[in-house]
Amino acid sequence: MDSSKIIKEAEARYTQAVEHFKGEINKLRTGRAHPSMVEDVMVEAYGVKTPLKQLATISTPEAQLIQITPFDPATMNDISVAIRNNQTLGLNPADDGRIVRIQVPPLTEERRQLIVKQLGEKQEGAFISLRKSRHDAMNSLDKTKKDDNLSEDDIKQLQKLVDYAMNKTKSLIESVASDKEEEITTI
Repeated sequence: MDSSKIIKEAEARYTQAVEHFKGEINKLRTGRAHPSMVEDVMVEAYGVKTPLKQLATISTPEAQLIQITPFDPATMNDISVAIRNNQTLGLNPADDGRIVRIQVPPLTEERRQLIVKQLGEKQEGAFISLRKSRHDAMNSLDKTKKDDNLSEDDIKQLQKLVDYAMNKTKSLIESVASDKEEEITTI
């Protein structure tokens, strides 16, 4: 495999890890209602577990309210049960026969600390993904060294590029996590 292709592939995987991390932290509660908080809740509908976003329209007409309009009113009870049973959300939906409404209560200090802990776990998961991508890139460079007869200096230079890209990505993840933690802890 071409060494420049290995570097590009590693950078692409790093970028993918950042995007995944951003998607994951968008699901964390910050005190404001947001559709991403519930869109991936798995609902048992029609005998199959399905993400909520495939069964309903999710909106936030107010800062503390999530409104869910099912495509099929027969799934309304299933949606309410799935949200109520999801312990990580801690939400209690109410429905009027057409629409499910969820009042998002203000976060307590204890709940904020729990969410910050979850943020730390998601950040560590992103770091693990980065390290795995780095490890794969380093292994590919070692194979390339043998196949392409690259010098030791060339390999060291390429390894430095992989490490530089990883450190830059790690700093980006730390920055995003820090911003999210500030958003969570701000009352």
